[in-house]
Amino acid sequence: MAVLAESGSNPDVELLYDINGLAKDAPHWFDRIMEFVGEYGLLLAMVLLVVWCWWSVRRRGTEDTASSMAALVWAPLAAGIAVLVNIPIRGFVERPRPFVDHQGLDVLVAGKTDFSFVSDHATLTMALGVGLFVANRKFGIVGIGLALLEGFCRVFMGVHYPTDVIGGFALGTAVTLLLAPLASALLTPLMRAVERSPRAGRLVRRRAAAGVPVVPGARRAVEPAEPEERDLAA
Repeated sequence: MAVLAESGSNPDVELLYDINGLAKDAPHWFDRIMEFVGEYGLLLAMVLLVVWCWWSVRRRGTEDTASSMAALVWAPLAAGIAVLVNIPIRGFVERPRPFVDHQGLDVLVAGKTDFSFVSDHATLTMALGVGLFVANRKFGIVGIGLALLEGFCRVFMGVHYPTDVIGGFALGTAVTLLLAPLASALLTPLMRAVERSPRAGRLVRRRAAAGVPVVPGARRAVEPAEPEERDLAA
């Protein structure tokens, strides 16, 4: 692999050196920021984005709320399943971390001894981003953007090859979309049952104001009609 990198015949390794080279030229404080963002920050941002999306869908309270909530619940479940699927993939491929086979990399995070392909961080964030897109397009676009930034950070930090990140994106997307119909069929009735519950229903739909019907699909006479934001959940 090192010979390929020197000869310029391996685009994956070349891109690794190009992106990681930015870390060498950056100030030390910027590297520390990227280290935190790539290791923890963007994962935390994705969690907060999921919570924000839940709050927005719950507050809006349309007839499709149960379907949107089902898609939103599926997003973290899909991320967890994708990471579990990655365990045998890593064991089968057994690709060492890039700094094991290549010299001169600026590795921002020490102690990475597991295999490199595919990236768990890329898998997690893309699964969450795609799951958010199914639930709500606006939040999903932001989530996918954060996932792409996460992938860049992992290569910048010197702990993954670009193809590790691309593989994580593909795995997270595939698990989320391929299992989405089954997840929707199972979770949507559950969300509708929760929605009808006097107490737990607040998790799915905001409590209506006094005098306003709370039956799903009922017209609200005391609130002015607002343009409905359409989701992709079905």
